[in-house]
Amino acid sequence: MKKVITYGTYDLLHQGHINLLRRAKDLGDYLIVGVTSDSFDRGRGKLNVRNNVLERVEAVKATGYADEVIIEDYVGQKIDDIQKYNVDIFAIGSDWEGLFDYLNEFTKVVYLPRTEGISSTMLRAETTTDVKVGVIGCGRVAKRFPIEASVVSGVKVVAAYDINKDAVMSISNDNADVWAYESLDKLYEAVDAIYIATPHLTHYELIKQSIEAGKHVLVETPMVLNGKQAKELFELAEMNGVILMEANKTAHCPAFNHLMVMIKSGVIGEVVDIDASLSKLLSDKTLREFDPEQAGGSFFELGSYPLLPIVKLMGCNYENLNIYSRFENGVDVYTKGILRYPKAVCSFKLGLGVKTEGNLVISGTKGYAYVPAPWWKTDYFELRYEDQNKNQKYFYKWDGYGIRYEIQEFISCILNKRFSTARLRRRESICMAKMMQQLTDKVNIFEI
Repeated sequence: MKKVITYGTYDLLHQGHINLLRRAKDLGDYLIVGVTSDSFDRGRGKLNVRNNVLERVEAVKATGYADEVIIEDYVGQKIDDIQKYNVDIFAIGSDWEGLFDYLNEFTKVVYLPRTEGISSTMLRAETTTDVKVGVIGCGRVAKRFPIEASVVSGVKVVAAYDINKDAVMSISNDNADVWAYESLDKLYEAVDAIYIATPHLTHYELIKQSIEAGKHVLVETPMVLNGKQAKELFELAEMNGVILMEANKTAHCPAFNHLMVMIKSGVIGEVVDIDASLSKLLSDKTLREFDPEQAGGSFFELGSYPLLPIVKLMGCNYENLNIYSRFENGVDVYTKGILRYPKAVCSFKLGLGVKTEGNLVISGTKGYAYVPAPWWKTDYFELRYEDQNKNQKYFYKWDGYGIRYEIQEFISCILNKRFSTARLRRRESICMAKMMQQLTDKVNIFEI
């Protein structure tokens, strides 16, 4: 049996892709198609990919030409795959002619004629009108948003609003395309989507108002601090046909996503313990983070990040959550939480007034995953085993402030009408809001 292998992104699958797959299949008896992963594409700077890897894999399968579909996830994988699958022919489009000649050492390389006049880039240009985004809340985080959005195709930041006129004028002056608006009604008229980066307690009303105005919403984490409110808002968004997404940059980080997939695949066995820590010492006690009237404190400010790997890997059906906190002037400057699951226990440590080592450790029956601080900006992790010869290290690229990753997924959800992203599902956002609600409701809170 003659085996043929080919690779591609297959974004917005079109007739050119189908023709190439047909020609590749005609070269042999068995066609293997490598589809580039989201993280691999991002690593190569391809933030213009509209369809996620699952959608692209399904599109390739639907052509009927692929006998087997695999994921391309790292540089150098083509050589590994050729040897692993005992491939006879490597086929690729003629627009790559000469670039893969080095593979002739391992198999026969064939450059196939491409279909002229059509490409994913052209289709995006022809079918996509930039999603116009308005920023509500022009503080520290929001100032980074236009810069990060500029490297993602299909989006344009055009407007901003803040009750502080100096803040909104500052972001407008720094970004020529961003117009400063004095009212939310005028802002809504100018945009398709909203990015909310205001204090926590304002999120609920602003999200609701934006959804009712027919706008897609990306809101800074934590989205809200109440599980019922989170559920209500997601249902309202779907009912109005708009996307609501929580802007947790770790959830959309390529390395973190790869780690989650690997853990779920069983590389360290059954997970029985997760320990995640995050702290930052702030000397200025006048900041919002220390104001109880603005939902300050370590749990509300930092909790979304260590809760993320817990709910991603263990789910939302926990049996119990105990919270141990030290309070100063009405806010928790240190919090430790212990979550009990049927077959696991998880813990997290957070501090604004207490410093702790910011590691993520996921323990399993076969080994454990170690992510050093700052793990919430994951660019490196290790899988460690009893036999140290089996230990593996993984390195990734973290671009900019990381906000570009969540923007790209937000735009992809809008264009593909996906109401929930696999990177941070609606039920997971609701679950985290429910956990934070315990602090407000003083349920299972133990002061230390």
